[in-house]
Amino acid sequence: MHDTDPPDVDRVVTPRGELVLRRSGEHYEVVSNGMFLMDTRDGRSERLLVDEAVAWHGAPRCLLVGGLGVGFSLRAAVMHAGLQRIVVAEVEQQVVDWHATHLAHLTAEALADPRVEVVVADVGEVLATSEETYDVVCLDVDNGPDWTVTDDNTRLYAAQGLARVHRSLRPGGVLAVWAARPVPEFESRLREQLTRVRLVEVPPALPRAEPDVVYLARRP
Repeated sequence: MHDTDPPDVDRVVTPRGELVLRRSGEHYEVVSNGMFLMDTRDGRSERLLVDEAVAWHGAPRCLLVGGLGVGFSLRAAVMHAGLQRIVVAEVEQQVVDWHATHLAHLTAEALADPRVEVVVADVGEVLATSEETYDVVCLDVDNGPDWTVTDDNTRLYAAQGLARVHRSLRPGGVLAVWAARPVPEFESRLREQLTRVRLVEVPPALPRAEPDVVYLARRP
């Protein structure tokens, strides 16, 4: 570790590798296997992931979020009064535990919402094994379709993973996918599974940085 690196708040080894929570001033950062994943500084694109999907659907009642992260998408979801059920699939128990301790000031109120259920499981497995269907599915896993930490997450964005999402969406349902940059190959796969596709760019907070993007796709 360099002297300028933020100090570790917690460091654990999970079946998927090393997971670190770091503090930088008043903010927190999550690093997986040495790859920076997210922090608590902004969250515009993570909130947009949910807000744009809900708006495009029009009147969703049931929403699945793949990845709890630092909670921006969850906090956006609970602001939508029309949602009756909000399921969050988070593969790392340690991340869930951080929301009861270091990150509680961000998400305690949202996690206490009676509409919210947190499932400690890989979102791909939830989609593959659950009979439940959703009006909206929001995926925020690693840094997007072409920038993943594990092979399992790579498969989530492949044709088979998208086919699972298709089966889990109700007619007229919307899939939203967060990505750290545009991925044309992924957009092509999306169009093969879900014919109506939109791309929303989030202007970067820093000069010369690439914009985050949200892919939106609707099931006929």
